[in-house]
Amino acid sequence: MDGEVRINPYLAGNFAPVRSEDDFDLKVQGEIPSGLRGALFRIGPNPQFEPRDPANHHWFGGDGMVHGFYVADGKVSYRNRYCRTPKWELEHEHGRALFGSMGNPMTTDPLAQGNEGGTANTNILFHAGKLLALEEAHYPLQMDPRTLATIGYDREFQGKVTAHPKIDARTGEMAWFAYSVGPMPLSAGMSYGVTNADGSLKSRQDFQAPYSSMVHDFMVTQNHVLFPVLPLTGSLERAMGGRPPYAWEPEKGSYVGVMRRDADVSTIRWFNTEACYVFHPLNSWEEGGKIFCDVMRYDVAPLFPNADGSAGDKAAARLVRWTFDLDSASDAIKETPLDDIDGEFPRVDPRVETLKHRHGWYAADPSNSKTIRQTAIAHLDLQTGQRQLYELTGGDLTSEPVFVPRSADAPEGDGWLTAVVWRAAENRSDLLIFEALDLAKGPIATANMPRRMPFGFHGNWANLD
Repeated sequence: MDGEVRINPYLAGNFAPVRSEDDFDLKVQGEIPSGLRGALFRIGPNPQFEPRDPANHHWFGGDGMVHGFYVADGKVSYRNRYCRTPKWELEHEHGRALFGSMGNPMTTDPLAQGNEGGTANTNILFHAGKLLALEEAHYPLQMDPRTLATIGYDREFQGKVTAHPKIDARTGEMAWFAYSVGPMPLSAGMSYGVTNADGSLKSRQDFQAPYSSMVHDFMVTQNHVLFPVLPLTGSLERAMGGRPPYAWEPEKGSYVGVMRRDADVSTIRWFNTEACYVFHPLNSWEEGGKIFCDVMRYDVAPLFPNADGSAGDKAAARLVRWTFDLDSASDAIKETPLDDIDGEFPRVDPRVETLKHRHGWYAADPSNSKTIRQTAIAHLDLQTGQRQLYELTGGDLTSEPVFVPRSADAPEGDGWLTAVVWRAAENRSDLLIFEALDLAKGPIATANMPRRMPFGFHGNWANLD
């Protein structure tokens, strides 16, 4: 209807910002295991101010906010703080939004020219004693793990780092990458780097991808790294012409670059498959001259338009296995289905990352609605093929589940699963704790929040003692 006001869905419901910074002691129902001690950190977009162009605001473009759930002695406390990036500080000084959606220069205020920017809104992890808030295009932002105060950009990385480093549990090394590297934004340049267990930089190398792509995550095994360049493409020319900076272009095809972790980037071998998109792999490993990657695969990239600006198709991901035969002359990727329900945010026991795994957990949509409705938490036993579900009701939705081992030497999968659930009817959130291998019996403890925690992206557990 003419004159109808359309509210951007990324600014409404549980996507809407919660701009207060709070400290709460949470009421606990059930019993938190005495062995569960540490902190669950979660992060997500939370715009400090009304966006400059609310109608075209994208969820991915909001300022980062970190949420900490501190667990000890059967009790839970909660704290949340903004990630005070240079962007956040400049806009806070002026009392309004200055940057265009996802940094689009066509919609950015001249006052923001020359500012480092950054949102630090996508992932939060603990490595070498540092709590790092990460996003696609800037240095990691270091934060105090106890107070969540912003310390500043960690420039040890000598450049930007994207949101999904992988920590090798055996060596403590952290492998990472960056995309759109170079003097021009939305370029095909990429970097591959390694940080030592003590947080010092071991190496960083640059290379050119087949084309500019949003490379949200990558895959790492004991001896190899894999870079998925999939046709959610970046284009500065498109952005300067008023069209979407990132868009779906299936005609570009899909490529995955494979190289040894200790090799030069000039040795990357590019494998290929049909047009598809992957935000998140579950895990990867190698065996008998082959590399296996379990990934959440979309037929088309969700949440983004087509290159001409038209709306993209609805899509949801399914768990599949990609096989790369390193001894074959063929560069084709073999694909095998692993599950038949929609899902996202897959996780394994972090102690088996880069190794062959048995157990995986993810947020699921058993109705297969193709809308990424996270109405359940799933556990898949890849040895038996059996799946367990904990299904939510009443419109409740879950975050990414995060596994916590019972002890350092416990068998794979022996531990607890944590997830934050939005209670739709009450418009607030709860922290749920499960026995990881028995989701069906429901949470063994629930910590009640007095308000909601907005939908976010990723979380990780840290032992802070």
